[in-house]
Amino acid sequence: MNRARNYHYPPITPASFSRSSIIRSHADSHEDYNLGLCGYILLMLSYALICLTFPFSLTVCLKVVQEYERAVMFRLGRILGGAKGPGLFIIVPCVDAYTKVDLRTVTFDVPPQEILTKDSVTVAVDAVVYFRVFDPVISITNVEDAPKSTQLLAATSLRNVLGTKSLQEILSDRESIAQTMQAALDEGTEGWGVRVERVEVKDVRLPVQLQRAMAAEAEAAREARAKVIAAEGEQKASRALKDAADVIMQSPTALQLRYLQTLTTIASEKNSTIVFPIPIELMQAAITTYHS
Repeated sequence: MNRARNYHYPPITPASFSRSSIIRSHADSHEDYNLGLCGYILLMLSYALICLTFPFSLTVCLKVVQEYERAVMFRLGRILGGAKGPGLFIIVPCVDAYTKVDLRTVTFDVPPQEILTKDSVTVAVDAVVYFRVFDPVISITNVEDAPKSTQLLAATSLRNVLGTKSLQEILSDRESIAQTMQAALDEGTEGWGVRVERVEVKDVRLPVQLQRAMAAEAEAAREARAKVIAAEGEQKASRALKDAADVIMQSPTALQLRYLQTLTTIASEKNSTIVFPIPIELMQAAITTYHS
């Protein structure tokens, strides 16, 4: 009787948790299962009460759990076997108690966290986490509220992981950050019977001043690229003009044809004034004649 009263589950922390330790603790909990004298007396009285009130006692003794649920039973405070369900199971009034555990995937949003990045930039980041209970017994015996504990651990892990990243890494490498967070959460919640299936970083909100500074930086970078492209175009155009001038110098008649083509282009635009350029060769001939 003293052994039953003093029995307790060994505390298991997420950091020191291992799968073998949980299996060992479950095996030890079912070995030498002894209710003691008072326990057996209460159990016999409960059975007698069920028999005296039969069949009305069936409304209290019969319980049903859904396909996606499991029931963890306690008899006088100790776990009775493994998780029950799905379907119908029987409890003994006055000595048995049970807790239902939902095995479906649960989704929750991590509230926006103010994070100081590696390059000293303050950003607000939120995420979404998908998890489910894979061991109902551990989720009841090792932690008081497994979903709430997982949410708090997710918020802490989000701050810890993103605190080691720069702003550029947070904006461009979300998949790697999500995998790192999932591994950290899975390691921390395994001792609670919870498995984290997926983590996604939803939004990264920057301060307004930083957004303006980044926009100004991007605009300046675009203007610089535009100037470089314009300079490269001028350089290519000057080379093309030089090649054309070399060709024209080889044939002076080509220059006259170019003049006529320019006049044709100007006349087609219906201008009232036409500028007719004087060939440079005529000026050179006149200067030569004057000097002679």
